[in-house]
Amino acid sequence: MADQPQAAPARPAEPVQMPVDESHIVAHYANFCRVTGTPEELIVDFGLNKQVSGNTPDPVQLTQRIIVNFYTAKRLAGALMMAVQRHEQAFGQLELDISRRVQHQQATAAPQQKS
Repeated sequence: MADQPQAAPARPAEPVQMPVDESHIVAHYANFCRVTGTPEELIVDFGLNKQVSGNTPDPVQLTQRIIVNFYTAKRLAGALMMAVQRHEQAFGQLELDISRRVQHQQATAAPQQKS
């Protein structure tokens, strides 16, 4: 038994670089997303919300739909979270509550106007 070679310690698998063809990519701007799904798939719709205050009856124009399985959705969620964390580390926390964001912008603009 002492003569048997010891197994090398397991190393974590390195990410594989997948070749990507970007020749047919189409870019769309979206400031709205809707997530729905089934037990097998996640459906994410992207669109443009033109409403500033929410008082106008204009519907959100959906322009793109992405359908993924939940494994891909989990990888996407992790990649998005990492990208947002890096952005916040570089530029500060993103406030999702619009009323707090407006109050903060007004508070920071007030001292600048007094000078």
